[in-house]
Amino acid sequence: MAYAARIRQRGIAHRDEVVDEPAGGPVVEPNYGINVISRVIWFVGGIILLLLAFRFALSLLGANTTNGFAQFIYNTSHPFVAPFFNLFSYNNIQYGVSRFEVYTLVAMAVYAAVAWVLSALANIGRRYY
Repeated sequence: MAYAARIRQRGIAHRDEVVDEPAGGPVVEPNYGINVISRVIWFVGGIILLLLAFRFALSLLGANTTNGFAQFIYNTSHPFVAPFFNLFSYNNIQYGVSRFEVYTLVAMAVYAAVAWVLSALANIGRRYY
């Protein structure tokens, strides 16, 4: 079935087109709950990845650790980075005040993969029309 026919079948009007709703009220998407779960997983994962990206950028640029914003980012992201601190023997590469935190990049990759796997598991039984 073509995309336009599916849209018309569900009772959604495009442009100047008037379409009656089906008998029994509007069509409810059967996978709405799964869709919400998947979006929440990606939202939480996105927040974690954003915190880690800020942490990486601040350490790479040599941000002042006594600054309030930098302290907030470091303190908030610390629990997410802590499991990866001793993963490598060289932990971070330092040049002056700038640090290249390898463990932060590894943490970002791991949390992105975890979010993807959880979202895929949430969508495992989803039917596509």
